[in-house]
Amino acid sequence: MSDDGPSTRAKPEAIGPPRRRMSRTERARENRRRRQFTRRRRAVGVLGAVLVTLAVIGAVFLGSKLWHADGPPVDFTGDGGQQVLIEVHEGDFTTAIAETMLEAGVIASVATFLDAADGNAAIAAIQPGFYRLRAEIPAATAVAQLIDPQNRVGKLVIPEGRQLDDTTDMKTDRVTAGVFSLIADASCLDLNGERHCLSAKDLKRAAETESLETLAVPEWAVGPVTKMGRDHRRIEGLITAGTWNVDPTAPAATVLAKLIRQSAAELDRSGLPATAEQLGMTPYELLVVASLIQREALPHDFAKVARVIDNRLGEPQRLEFDSTVNYPLDRQEVATTDADRAKVTPWNTYASDGLPATPICSPGTEALHAAEHPEPGDWLYFVTIDKDGTTLFTHNYQQHLNNIEMALDNGVLDSSR
Repeated sequence: MSDDGPSTRAKPEAIGPPRRRMSRTERARENRRRRQFTRRRRAVGVLGAVLVTLAVIGAVFLGSKLWHADGPPVDFTGDGGQQVLIEVHEGDFTTAIAETMLEAGVIASVATFLDAADGNAAIAAIQPGFYRLRAEIPAATAVAQLIDPQNRVGKLVIPEGRQLDDTTDMKTDRVTAGVFSLIADASCLDLNGERHCLSAKDLKRAAETESLETLAVPEWAVGPVTKMGRDHRRIEGLITAGTWNVDPTAPAATVLAKLIRQSAAELDRSGLPATAEQLGMTPYELLVVASLIQREALPHDFAKVARVIDNRLGEPQRLEFDSTVNYPLDRQEVATTDADRAKVTPWNTYASDGLPATPICSPGTEALHAAEHPEPGDWLYFVTIDKDGTTLFTHNYQQHLNNIEMALDNGVLDSSR
């Protein structure tokens, strides 16, 4: 309504004849027709979008193919730049190695490297480890540098029977490098004219001062290791014999932790914890036994020495192994002195009952297997009687004394000691 009163606008008039009202059936047909039309229109729209996308992708792909067909392959040229360090991990295939090198700036293209490496047996057999390469080098050069043994760094080999510290033979003055020295040597790296090395002192200090968690000491070893306080020999035997890879750029504690963690994993895979439980021992005790076997005999007698240990512990009778007397000494000899045997140390089995406080070396797989499977027998004594390593075993103490006389006559033992 306006201010002037009611509206005088004319009412709309119908044009043409009046529309007939549709029946219910007709309305249903009309609605179905409209829905079908809408669906067809949507399908056409989607199909059009897909065709456009495929056209774009095809154009990009074709353009790429034409570019690589007409242009030079993606690759570096020249002698390269600075030296870099890459790591090949366990289980890496050639493609994964190429991706590592690409990320490190060694190569320009994964595909180009794979082409250069195709059919190369040495690349297919590349071992896990650390490799020193030049940055920005041609793919063919990268292949050549990767398979060159001189470019593998950080390879660590720990022979069976080595202990953490260096040892000196009293008769020959020959020094045997310990595990710390072997790790230090393996850590040395010449990179871009500079030499980087850990020292045995660095490693010994880390073994003394770092927490057991930092050193990755396995749970089954925490108790006995804790009892050793800050003695660096608390981690003896936890780095097992074998071939390992050391990151030359890592600090001492990190290197030790990785070696201990990998060694524990190997021991777990070998079944050490389960076997120890079956034998009524802890995994750590079984590791100690294996270390004694390793130092007391040659491999063909390992299982017999394992039985002697088992029999003596069951008597009970002290083990009285010279290897346990020698262990903490800087200068060692097969025949120990009365004075050395009288010293009470955490390891001397002449002065104390039972097993030593820690392993006395890094045992190998054969010694571990012998510790788990002692040979049947009643032996309590054994002695090596000649320089060929012939060892006699007996249950009778008098016979053992007779065997010792043979060792003295053959110069294996010194009667003055």
